[in-house]
Amino acid sequence: METLVCTTPGQFEYRSGQKPELTPGHAIVNIKRIGICGTDLHAFEGTQPFFEYPRILGHELAGELVDFDDAPGFEKGERVTIIPYFYCGTCVACRAGKTNCCAQLRVSGVHMDGGMVEYLSVPTYSLVHGDGLSLDELALAEPLSIGAHGIRRAGVQAGEFVLVIGAGPIGLGVMEFARIAGGQVIAMDINEARLAFCRAKLQVPYTIDARSTDVTEQLRSITNGDMPTVIIDATGNLKAINSAFQYMAHGGRYVLVGLQRGDVCLSHPEFHKREATLMSSRNATRQDFEHVLNSLKQGLIDPVTYITHRVQFGQVKDQFADWLNPANGVIKAMVELDR
Repeated sequence: METLVCTTPGQFEYRSGQKPELTPGHAIVNIKRIGICGTDLHAFEGTQPFFEYPRILGHELAGELVDFDDAPGFEKGERVTIIPYFYCGTCVACRAGKTNCCAQLRVSGVHMDGGMVEYLSVPTYSLVHGDGLSLDELALAEPLSIGAHGIRRAGVQAGEFVLVIGAGPIGLGVMEFARIAGGQVIAMDINEARLAFCRAKLQVPYTIDARSTDVTEQLRSITNGDMPTVIIDATGNLKAINSAFQYMAHGGRYVLVGLQRGDVCLSHPEFHKREATLMSSRNATRQDFEHVLNSLKQGLIDPVTYITHRVQFGQVKDQFADWLNPANGVIKAMVELDR
């Protein structure tokens, strides 16, 4: 079995490994698609928190179920995706149903080796039926679920103005589910090509270049003077995160989906007078995955349009570094293992 290992920041190495054996409570998945996300890119750069090397990356996965133990309702050979957040089931968060932020959480491809392999062993509780969706759609279910979870955390109501900062794949998912929730989406980014994508492919009604000198004035104009009642950061950029507090409406909510290493700084008087709410949004739950898959089946989202680059598994080592260059226009790279 061939695997691709990130040995140190900036370095990949193909290695031969043993196909995993079936163990109690687990399943074996023949990986067919691997979506490349910001976590993978940051790990390659050496800027990803909670990370150790060497590591096999990959957690946006789709494949075929080869074998399993104790997975009622599943069949060998069916297409599946996985919820790649492996939890203990007994901590205070798990007991409250918040398995996405388990105190002992282990994320595939982050805290443990992930899916850049031909065959992967996963807990059977992580399996999700493909329900007739394509491999590409199933591989995109995980990043979309992160967006869906962020919107659920924010409690977006119909008609609210929702400012989404960052138009990468996670930000696009946030925008899609803000729209589905009835929000009026405002996309902000420093990349005009991505803003154009938001307008053309997602029909986002309002876009703002974050480098503009009149961002606050543009937001006031769009929101009829109110400012956005929901702000969601999907950049993981400290400057962007700290700057966005000034854009929030009185009584607003600010959700941090993006993650970075530094300290968030805010003006306590400005935050306090708004009676604002600041919260993080980590990963997703099965409820979010089900919402995503139902939205895909209903045709409410067409995430395959996000895929700008496709490569075979054997090409990843040579092409991965290019995906970090904004000039290459990468929104979502998809790795294929179809042999």
